[in-house]
Amino acid sequence: MSNKISAVRGMNDCLPQDCDLWLSLEKIIFDIFITYGFKNIRTPIVEKTNTFCRAIGQATDIVEKEMYTWTDASGESLSLRPENTAGIVRAMIEHNLPRTGIQKVFYQGAMFRHERPQKGRYRQFHQIGAEVFGTDNAKTDAELIAITYALWQHLCLKNITLEINTLGSSESRANYRKVLVEYFTKHKSQLDADSTRRLKTNPLRILDSKNTNLQTLIDNAPKLIEYVDKSCIQHFEQFKTYLECMHIPYVINTRLVRGLDYYNRTVFEWTTTDLGTQSTICAGGRYDNLVEQMGGKACPAVGFALGLERLILLLKTQSLLTTKNTLSIYIVALGDKAQLKSLQIAEQLHKTLPNLIIYNDIAMGSFKAQFKKADKANADFAIILAEEELNNKQISIKPLKGQGKQKTMSLTNALNYLKEQL
Repeated sequence: MSNKISAVRGMNDCLPQDCDLWLSLEKIIFDIFITYGFKNIRTPIVEKTNTFCRAIGQATDIVEKEMYTWTDASGESLSLRPENTAGIVRAMIEHNLPRTGIQKVFYQGAMFRHERPQKGRYRQFHQIGAEVFGTDNAKTDAELIAITYALWQHLCLKNITLEINTLGSSESRANYRKVLVEYFTKHKSQLDADSTRRLKTNPLRILDSKNTNLQTLIDNAPKLIEYVDKSCIQHFEQFKTYLECMHIPYVINTRLVRGLDYYNRTVFEWTTTDLGTQSTICAGGRYDNLVEQMGGKACPAVGFALGLERLILLLKTQSLLTTKNTLSIYIVALGDKAQLKSLQIAEQLHKTLPNLIIYNDIAMGSFKAQFKKADKANADFAIILAEEELNNKQISIKPLKGQGKQKTMSLTNALNYLKEQL
């Protein structure tokens, strides 16, 4: 039996060589949210289990099979969050935030679901999402689409499709559920085990089945759009008008129902053909009844979440790696006096040029060894501190990527030179 320590299956380390991409991508997304007037909110990764049961629904796969749940010392049932909308709604109610007007918030963090790990699907995964509370206007739904569309364009993503649908009101959805149960009950012998179970618990999820043997049966099922009430149809038409006004292409997918019980009216998914079966990279919709359902005052809301692992996987698949456009410097110092001076210079550089990445050698090896490390760090320049530079109160700057010849100058002139390079 091996004593080797390893991570839990489906919960992965993000190593330093990968984290540059994560940090860069997160900053791009956060900056876009902020430019649209959103503010950051952070909630615990552990909530009372009932928070998710009330929000997501007892009859969903998440609550039935996928949550990490335990009883604490006081006897209370707690769960790691499998998604974050429920926690955001709980925070809105607990702190009575909607009282101050429309709330536009975004979040980021780890989610947890106990399911079979595979490419693009993990037991610990990371989401960034946005939620808007206090407005039922279709313009809000369209703005969320505009945010994601702006992000895809910024990242130069291709082969992605916006799929939209309307679920109507909770009443029209309940009426449709009865019709759907009647239809699938007549054809119960054709259903697989998963769909047979869902027929009793969540029949709309049968429409989302990936079983190819069921596709003809599903295609012939009654369409939800035929049972949607007039006001929700008008809301959907207005939503489409906004998308068309912004020249955002979309397709209507009448089988798009989303896997959580709290959705109503608008639902959407951004999908790609480049990731196999894990095709959804971003999804969301409207949940106008959820705040009241969880004990708050009636408050319409809409939101979405995007999966970072899948988005990064798509960027890699399409060879679109996001990198920092920032210069970096490696300080090469020889001797004790030079090492002391290097700390002073590094601090001055950090204060004067905060966007500059500075590697200050701490191994105190030979010049050759330090330059090897500078190359390994992929630095753009080396600042050289040796006896001659110290005696003349100067530093030498050597380009490491063929931008020119080595120059010796005062620190003041060096700062101006680096400003020009930035």
